[in-house]
Amino acid sequence: MSTMTPPAGEKVHIKDGVLHVPNNPILPYIEGDGTGPDIWKASQHVFDQAVLKAYGGTKKIAWYEVLAGEKAFNVTGNWLPEETVTAFRDYLVGIKGPLTTPIGGGIRSLNVALRQMLDLYVCLRPVRYFKGVPSPVKRPEAVDMVIFRENCEDIYAGIEWMAGSAEAKKVIEFFQKEMGVKNIRFPNTSSIGVKPVSSEGSERLVRAAILYALDQKRRSLTLVHKGNIMKFTEGGFRDWGYALAARDFRNETVSERESWILGNKEKNAALTVEQNAKEVEPGYDMMTPAQKKKLCTEIETALTLWETHGNGKWKSKLMVRDSIADITLQQVLTRPKDFDVIATLNLNGDYLSDALAAQVGGIGIAPGGNINYLTGHAIFEATHGTAPKYANQDKVNPGSVILSGEMMFRHLGWNEAADLIIKGMDGAIGAKTVTYDFERQMEGAKLVKCSEFAKEIVKHM
Repeated sequence: MSTMTPPAGEKVHIKDGVLHVPNNPILPYIEGDGTGPDIWKASQHVFDQAVLKAYGGTKKIAWYEVLAGEKAFNVTGNWLPEETVTAFRDYLVGIKGPLTTPIGGGIRSLNVALRQMLDLYVCLRPVRYFKGVPSPVKRPEAVDMVIFRENCEDIYAGIEWMAGSAEAKKVIEFFQKEMGVKNIRFPNTSSIGVKPVSSEGSERLVRAAILYALDQKRRSLTLVHKGNIMKFTEGGFRDWGYALAARDFRNETVSERESWILGNKEKNAALTVEQNAKEVEPGYDMMTPAQKKKLCTEIETALTLWETHGNGKWKSKLMVRDSIADITLQQVLTRPKDFDVIATLNLNGDYLSDALAAQVGGIGIAPGGNINYLTGHAIFEATHGTAPKYANQDKVNPGSVILSGEMMFRHLGWNEAADLIIKGMDGAIGAKTVTYDFERQMEGAKLVKCSEFAKEIVKHM
């Protein structure tokens, strides 16, 4: 049982946008419910050994247990004590296991409460394949993507009214009488939902994705949206993302359409603006005069980049492109190498991250982080549930929390420890010493317990 008293150590702090991490940082953790205690014990062993092996004792984490979920409710009568929120707020960076669903509430209420209280606007989900992990696709190794999912807007801040309620009737009447809305087909039986998407929220997410892509030397950033239908929310996200890249990262980025325009000019230096426009849009001759003018203006604007981006220079820039959500879900299966860093709104990111996790072996080893890059606050977490039927059996795969810890170390700048975790995970899986979820799908594998899998990871560091 936690006394909620922090151990000896120092606080992580942020100054001028830079995270400062002491050699003995105090990091709060929630072990989680159900299988959480088994997973956390295994994960902490991996974390401590990685730090020890990487830094020879000069660095060490001061772990600080805080309570949430079933354990918190049993001890305090509260699913999410204020002391827990305060600890994550004060110590900036922490990690958590899976949490039990409160009756009448839902696991979402706990996770979302932490995200909203700390304004953790980025849900970061890297997706990569570990050789040997069972996968339903032919080439899972082609998947190497990082998803930046907006964490505070879209459906997470959605407002809903139930069909038939006085509120729904009032909203529908307002839409029809005051706003002239005609396309609510069954107004008397319709529930109504509204989702906010702001330029501020979109820009800070895309900015974080661009900075990550540049820092990690990634090839491209894809803005995933449904802007062909929702032109002012999803379409706004796309447009604000492009505008931010062009405004604040002009020398470091090139849009896909700009690359076409510059590439056309490189192939034929004598190409006129109108000829270039016809290369970009084959249906140019069927456009209205206004559409032609708009396209030609786009061509002329792109060509002003010639000095910094022309003659192939654009090929070394971060490519910014966009993709419609439904097509993206198809193409991450058929053309995964076309995607690198992805920035998207909440609902799209939910679908994408879980679909991609399935391609590389399932959500059991899918890590996640919730981050505010402006304040430095970050909570890394398992992305799976509590699996209570396996509680206290030392059976389940601890990979999701372990890889979330790997993400946490990179956030802290302890890349050497993070690299050892990846090396250890590669080695343990490659040797086919795995927990039951993988062993039953791998030929010639050796079944190990949750705690034993952790020791195998350490052995292969």
